[in-house]
Amino acid sequence: MIPGVPTRRRFKDLSEQEVLALAISSEEDDARIYRTYAEILRADFPASAAIFDGMAEEEDAHRHRLIDLHETRFGKVIPLLRREHVAGFHARRPVWLVENLGLERIREEAHLMERDAQRFYEAAAAATTDADTRKLLGDLAAAEAGHADTADTLEQEHLGDVTRSEEDSEAHRRFVLTWVQPGLAGLMDGSVSTLAPIFATAFATQDTWTTFLVGLAASVGAGISMGFTEAASDDGQISGRGSPLKRGLASGVMTTLGGLGHALPYLIPDFWTATITAIIVVFVELWAIVWIQNRFMDTPFLRATFQVVLGGALVFAAGVLIGGG
Repeated sequence: MIPGVPTRRRFKDLSEQEVLALAISSEEDDARIYRTYAEILRADFPASAAIFDGMAEEEDAHRHRLIDLHETRFGKVIPLLRREHVAGFHARRPVWLVENLGLERIREEAHLMERDAQRFYEAAAAATTDADTRKLLGDLAAAEAGHADTADTLEQEHLGDVTRSEEDSEAHRRFVLTWVQPGLAGLMDGSVSTLAPIFATAFATQDTWTTFLVGLAASVGAGISMGFTEAASDDGQISGRGSPLKRGLASGVMTTLGGLGHALPYLIPDFWTATITAIIVVFVELWAIVWIQNRFMDTPFLRATFQVVLGGALVFAAGVLIGGG
């Protein structure tokens, strides 16, 4: 790389041949992305996979027409020009960032891809004064708008209301089993199990820094333990609970955060200010757990309240009594 020399071309500096080459490579990349989506979804969501197969075929058809046009106007040698070579051109996520997206997010990404491309070509067409270039960019914008219409048609063909509802329900179930359930278990363990050691230390020593260190150690230790336990308990193959790495991460992180919530207030030097703040945080944590149980786990609100708030109150009281005894 030469200092001071731009590494990317500006769109307005591209020739008509280069604009066409850019469109060809973009269509090829988008077709590959749609096929990747289809493979990700095929095992669990075959109807949605069929939609992305169809969209990839549409991208291939447009690419073939663009190549024919290039051969007619400029010959068979197509310049190597990709979207990352052009400043301001819409970017695409690398495959490793889309592999873990959920069903609905993949659908949203696909629609964004088409809208981004359409807006770019429309803006580029409006900015040029050359008639041929303006026509070419307008045709590309129309092609991208047509892709969005094709996606809607394919959804109606392959994804009826019943199928879509079934796939959405399955996606929600997997989200709950992989992220919400282990995260909730971690949050409950971190929030409740650390109450006793943190508040026992607080009332026994009335030293905020010591209390914070105990809370930090208890939270991090519990997070590591819960994370490894969750990851090792089930590989997800038979239970369908998803990746053990994801579940372990969700459980470990939420356990740590649950404990740190009422440990961090003890960074405040004044003991009673720190303690009152920590009690308020505990109250918020417990009600957050109740809400998550009711919202995602379908636990009746009163039962969740009784289990979580009463259990937390008992553990909190045990810590205060032991520390103040």
